[in-house]
Amino acid sequence: MPHVSSQTPSTLDAPTSASAGHWPALVAQVGVEIAAPLTAAIEQINAALASGKIDRRGLRALRDEIERARQVGIMGQQLTRFAAGGVHQVDETLALDEMLTSVLAQAARRTLARGITVEPDLQPVQVRADASLLFGLLNTVLDWAMASADERIAFTIDVKPWPKHARIACRFGHAPSAGGGAADAGPDSIAWHLLAATAQAMGLVVDRRQVVGTTTLTIEFPRTVDPEAEGVTASEAIATTGAAPGGTPLNAASTIDGRHVLIVASRREMRVLIRDALRDLNLLLDIVGTVDEAAAFCRESMPDAVIIEAIQVGARFQAFRDEVAGAAPVFVEILEQGTTFELAGSTGAATSRVGRDVVASALPAALMFELSKRA
Repeated sequence: MPHVSSQTPSTLDAPTSASAGHWPALVAQVGVEIAAPLTAAIEQINAALASGKIDRRGLRALRDEIERARQVGIMGQQLTRFAAGGVHQVDETLALDEMLTSVLAQAARRTLARGITVEPDLQPVQVRADASLLFGLLNTVLDWAMASADERIAFTIDVKPWPKHARIACRFGHAPSAGGGAADAGPDSIAWHLLAATAQAMGLVVDRRQVVGTTTLTIEFPRTVDPEAEGVTASEAIATTGAAPGGTPLNAASTIDGRHVLIVASRREMRVLIRDALRDLNLLLDIVGTVDEAAAFCRESMPDAVIIEAIQVGARFQAFRDEVAGAAPVFVEILEQGTTFELAGSTGAATSRVGRDVVASALPAALMFELSKRA
């Protein structure tokens, strides 16, 4: 799940909520969220039949309940698409601030009807993304926030100092629960699960923090266009120029040349992907299949760096990392999918992470950055 914290911030990739283990609960939740408004609609129809009349206010309430049920059904269908992996993306350069402004303008009548004031503070920024998915994500964020917000929703767009990733933040206070119970899903509604699944498909980083009475959602865009690099994203610029934070160049020859790197990957295709990304660097490479094999290897010969596939990161890996802490090899984690490119320390993480889709371009840069700290 995307990280949800009641006190301290943390940033994690947003895995799809529609993974196999979550499907039974999600199907049940879709049923509950559809049944609740339909039940309310039936009660209103029965009341109208009993009285023989219905006024305009009653018709509006009936329409709203039916629309709520319809929207939940549509979101359930969209979650099914993400779970099946049938989402084709065509990335293009998009003005994130302009698209959010458009979404908010189109929803102005709905927010006004709910008595909600939207306060945007949007810095102009461009990102690389699929236009339809980004538009859908922004609409889902607004729908999710409106379902729980009291009177005000604040949107901000800014850019992190390092790495230069655009961020959307959505903050709102909580409205009193209309009735509680199973149908009142609150911030963990089907809209939230759709938001998380969409963000994962797009390779975005989601962080949700809750304190008493307030929720803050932050979505980070790793593929942010750097205006100083002529349309190239910040991650691509790092991978191309080898620039460290602050613009300090990393000398590939002095940082990488002759270093010993251990690859921990159980699958042949992952081993080939990592090896090919490092092919042009003068490295001594060794490959093992498991964390236990890596631990045994390091007892005989300690590498300068360890590159590990994300599926092996767990309690055993942490024990291995603690075991070799004295020798202080650097670590780079390869995520199962996506375009994530995060350097250790940039988001509070202890390990640099590279998404599988950008291993060829970003892994050498991540390795240079990590090894430069040991030069």
